[in-house]
Amino acid sequence: MRMTFGLLGPLTVAADSTPQPLPRATVLRGLLGALLLAEGEQLPVGRLLELVWAGQADRIGRGAVHTGMSRLRTWLGRFGDETVVLESDAQGYRLATRPDAVDLGRFRALAAADALAEALALRRGPVLAGLERVNREDPLVTAVEGVVRTAALSLAQGSLAAGEPRSALPALTSLAEEHPFDEPVHAAVLQLLAADGRAAEALRRFQALRRRLSDELGIEPGTQVQNVFLALLAHDHQGLPTGPGRSPVPSQLPPDLPDFAGRDHHIRLVLDTLADGRVPVITGMGGIGKTALAVHTAHRAAADYPDGRLYADLRGADASPADPARVLAAFLRALGADAREIPDSLDERSALYRTLLTGRRILVLLDNAADEQQLRPLLPGTPAHFSPGHPTSRPTSTTIAPTTPTTPTAVIVTSRAALTALPGTRLVDLGELDAAHAQTLLHRILDDHRVAAEPVAAARIAELCGGIPLAVRIAGARLAARPRWTLARLAGLLHDERRRLDELTAGDLAVRAGFAVGHARLPEPVRRTFRLLGLLDAPDFASWAAAAVADIPVAEAERHLEELIDAQLLQETGTEPHLRYRFHDLVRLYAREHAEASDDPTERSAALERAFGAWLWLAERAADQIPGPCFAPIHGPAPRHPLPPTLTATLLDDPMAWFDTEQPALNTSARQATTLRMVPAAWDLAACQEKYCDVRGLYDDWRTTNLTVLQACRAASDHRGAAVLTRGLIEVTTWTTPADGTQTMVALHDRAHHLLRLFEQVREPRGSADALVLAAWSLAAQGREQEALATAHRALDLATAHDHPGGRARAHQAIAVAHSESDLDRTIEHLTETLRLARLIGNTRFEATAIQFLGAAHGRAGRPERGLELLTHALAMARSLQDSYAEAFSLLYLAAIHAATGDTRARPTAEAALSIARRFDMGHHLAQALGILGELDLTAGDHTSAIAHLEESVLVWRARGWRSFLATALRTLGRAYQAAGLPESAARALAEARELTAGSGDSLAHEG
Repeated sequence: MRMTFGLLGPLTVAADSTPQPLPRATVLRGLLGALLLAEGEQLPVGRLLELVWAGQADRIGRGAVHTGMSRLRTWLGRFGDETVVLESDAQGYRLATRPDAVDLGRFRALAAADALAEALALRRGPVLAGLERVNREDPLVTAVEGVVRTAALSLAQGSLAAGEPRSALPALTSLAEEHPFDEPVHAAVLQLLAADGRAAEALRRFQALRRRLSDELGIEPGTQVQNVFLALLAHDHQGLPTGPGRSPVPSQLPPDLPDFAGRDHHIRLVLDTLADGRVPVITGMGGIGKTALAVHTAHRAAADYPDGRLYADLRGADASPADPARVLAAFLRALGADAREIPDSLDERSALYRTLLTGRRILVLLDNAADEQQLRPLLPGTPAHFSPGHPTSRPTSTTIAPTTPTTPTAVIVTSRAALTALPGTRLVDLGELDAAHAQTLLHRILDDHRVAAEPVAAARIAELCGGIPLAVRIAGARLAARPRWTLARLAGLLHDERRRLDELTAGDLAVRAGFAVGHARLPEPVRRTFRLLGLLDAPDFASWAAAAVADIPVAEAERHLEELIDAQLLQETGTEPHLRYRFHDLVRLYAREHAEASDDPTERSAALERAFGAWLWLAERAADQIPGPCFAPIHGPAPRHPLPPTLTATLLDDPMAWFDTEQPALNTSARQATTLRMVPAAWDLAACQEKYCDVRGLYDDWRTTNLTVLQACRAASDHRGAAVLTRGLIEVTTWTTPADGTQTMVALHDRAHHLLRLFEQVREPRGSADALVLAAWSLAAQGREQEALATAHRALDLATAHDHPGGRARAHQAIAVAHSESDLDRTIEHLTETLRLARLIGNTRFEATAIQFLGAAHGRAGRPERGLELLTHALAMARSLQDSYAEAFSLLYLAAIHAATGDTRARPTAEAALSIARRFDMGHHLAQALGILGELDLTAGDHTSAIAHLEESVLVWRARGWRSFLATALRTLGRAYQAAGLPESAARALAEARELTAGSGDSLAHEG
C-alpha cells in the first residue's frame, strides 16, 4: 500500500488513494503533523515538545515524546509502505517519505514550475487546520503558510498582468477570509475585483476591512491598501461635482501619522473622556507617543468639531515652559481677533479667549504641558470641564468612532506630569507598545518585503526599542534611509548596549533627547540617585535598595523616587506596602551614560557593593527561616549593608513572600556581581537562594545561576564559594535534572568525594559532613549497604562533633535508607530520630520529608493504615509549603499503598505524581510513578499500556543508576512481557533483574 498525506488543510492520510482514519490519540496526530511539516528534516525531542505540547512543554517530559513516537511507528507500520519510515537516533526523529507522498512536496514542485493555479488548487484550508496538538505560532507552520501566501500573491500579480483577474480570485478570496488582517492579501483581492469590473464590491470590502482593523487592532489600513482604495475612489467619483466651500476655520492640528499603530484602549478612553465633557490628560515617558496619540485621536474626532481645531506646543524651543500669554495671542488671532486689539495682560487674554470660544464647537490640543499653572489660562470656560462626573450618554458601540460632544469646546492635554490638581481631568497613562503593535509600526514605516524577509530581525529590533514608539520610528527611519542594509545589521548594532542610544538617532529625532527634558529639571541629589540606580541590572527594586545604592536614608530615597516618577524617568509597579520601581531599558542606559560621565569608577563600584550588600543582608536572614534542605549555612566575606532593625523585621515578616518578590533581583544581582568580579557577593547571593528555589521548584534558576557563578569562583580561586555552590549543584542535578548519559546515582559518588575534598581544603567540617551524606546515598543506591552505613556514620560523627544538627538529621536519614534493603525496623528507628531532629531545629520542610519516609516504611512493613496516616499528613504539609517535590513523593507512596490494598484511588494518585514529575523533570519520581501505573495496567489486563509505562520506567531507572529500583521495574516488565505473549523479551528482563539484585528487595528513595 502506498501512503499519501495532506497537510495543506486538515491532516489527511490515504492508502492507495483511499482515505484512512487518523490515529485516535490527538498527540499522535500532532506528532505526525509536526514530522510532515519538517519535510524529512530531523526534529530534536525538545523541538517536538514545543511543536506538539506548546504552552504545556515545561510540564511534559521527554519520555512523552518517546512513548508517542513508539506508538506512531506502530500505527504507520500497519500500512506496510516501506517508503514511509519513522527514523530516530539520539538527536531526534524524522519521517522519510517519497517526494510526492505529501501535498506540500507536490505544491513546491508545481510552484517551482510556475504552475501556481494548479499548486494552489491543492490547498484545502490553513495548514493542518483543526489539529489541536500543533502550535500554530511555530516557525514550521508559519513558514509553510508563508510559502502559500507568496504563491497566492504571485498568482494575483500574474493574473492582473495577463488581464485574467477572475482566475486568481478564488484562491486570494479564500486566503483573505482566513487572514482577516493580512493587508497585502486584501489589497490584492481589491485589485482583482476592480480589474474584474466589480469596483463597488471592492469598495464594500475595503470598508469592512477598515472597520475590522479599527475595531480589533485600533489601526487604519496601511499604505498599500489605502492606495488601492484611493484609486477606486478616483474611478468611482470621476466627473462628480464638488460641494460648496465653507468659511475658513482654524485647522492647526499637526498631520496625523499614516503609520500610527496600536493604542486601541487609549483611543477609546480619550474619546469617552471627551464625550463626558472632561479633559483627557495623556501622560507617559519621553518618546512613548503622547503627542502621536493626541494628534491621531484629535483627527479621529475632528469631524465633531466643525468650527476649528487649535494646537499649541507648550514646551518652548529651549525646552522651558512656553508663556501661556503668547500661546493665547496666537489662539486669539486664529479665532479671528484683530492683532491690534489683543489685550496685554494674561487674565484679559484668557477672558477674551473664553468669550470667542462661546457657542463654537472647537477642539483644542495642548501638547507638552508643564504644570497646572501654565494650563489653567488655556482652558475654555465651559463648566463641564471643571465638573467631574458630568452626565452624558456614552456610546454603546464597541467600535472606535468619533463621539458627539456634549459641550461646544473640548480639550486634549499631553504632559509628563499627572496634573491631577486640575478638576475635571482624567489621566490616560501610556506604557510601552506590546510586541505585536511595535512590529506593526515598524512594518508600516518600512517596505513590506523587507520586514517579511527578516521577521526574526524585525521582532528583535522592536524588542530592543523597548516598545517606545519613537525608538521604533527612528529605527524604521534609519532602515528606510539605507535600503541596502539588512534588518539584522541594525538589530546587531542595537544589541550593543553602549551604542544603543547613539544608534537610535535619525535626523532631528533622538530617543536620548526625550529623556533629557525630564532629567534637566531634577535637582542634583535626585540626579545622583538616578545615575546610581541605573547601574543595577535588577529588573525592579524596592525603596530600601535605592537607599543602599545612594547611601541615603530610606525616607530620602523615597522622595527621590517620587521625583523620578514625576519626571517619567522611573516607573512604579505593585501596590502599597509592596511598591517597587523599574527602569525602562533605554532609560536605564541613559542613566548609566550619566553615571559614567559624572561618577568615578570607585563611586560606581561602591554603589553596587552597597546594593548587593543590602540584598545579601536580607537574603541571609530570610534563608535562615526557610525550611529547606538541612545543609550547613556557610557564608563568605562579602560586605553587608545593614538596614534598620525595624525595617528588616518588617520586610522579613514572611521570608518566603520576601523571596517571591526579590528572587528575580537576587538572581540578576548574583550574575551582575559575577560579571563585575565581585565573586564573594555573587556566590553568597546565589547560595542564599538555594533553599527557596528547592521549595518552590525553581530548579532551572538554581542550576543555571550556580553554574554561572561557580565558573567565576574557579577563575578567582575562591575555594569556599566553589565548595558551597558545588554542594547545591549536586543536590539539584541529582534529584531533578534529566539524565545526561551518566548513571546519576553512580556519578553521585565521585561528585560527593570531589565535594568532600573541596570542603576539607577550606577546613569546613560541617560541609564535609554534608558531602559524606551524599556519598552514602550513592552507595545505598548501588546496593553497597555496609559501605553506605560506614560513610553515613562517619557523617553523623562529624556533624555531632561540630554542632551541625541538620547534618545529624540527614545522616540518620541516610542510615535509614541504607538499612531499608534488609532491616525495616532499624530503618524506622533512624527515621524516627530524623523526625525528632527536624522538629528540634524547626525545619518544617525536612520534618515533612521525615514523615514521608516513615509513612513509606510503615507501608512496606505491612502497616498500611499507619502509612496512610503519615503520608496524608506529609502531603498536607508539602502542599502548605507549595513544595512540588515533597508533594510528588507523598502521592507516590500513597499510590503504592492504595495499589497494594486494591483501593481505586491508586491510579489517579499515581497520575497526579506523574504529572508533577514530568513538569519538573523529577527523574526519580517519574520512574516510580510509571512503575506504579505499569503495575496497575498489568493487573487490569492492559498489557500494551503496561509495557509502555514499564519500558519508560526501566529507561529512566537505568539513567538514575539505582539498582534495586531498576531490578523491581525489570521484574514487573518481565511479567508484562509474559502476559503479552513475548517470552524472549520476558526472559531477558528477568535475567537482568536477577543479576542486579540476587534477591534484594525494594528501598526508600528521596533526596536528603
